[in-house]
Amino acid sequence: MNCHALERKLVGPALKEVARRYAGHPSAVPLLASKIVQGGAGAWGPVPMAANPHVNPDEARRLAAWILTLK
Repeated sequence: MNCHALERKLVGPALKEVARRYAGHPSAVPLLASKIVQGGAGAWGPVPMAANPHVNPDEARRLAAWILTLK
């Protein structure tokens, strides 16, 4: 929660904005889970998302699924 808030942009986009962007995307959960663990760059502008290697794959999938419910 240092980089994302539910309803407003911090360093990264609001989690609700992420949910809206990926709503209906058939591979949203695995895609977001991968970004949570490995990090990423370019999807939301120039600031890269830091990796979270301490989050295991199952936790990342559960987080991604939860984010997608925030529409």
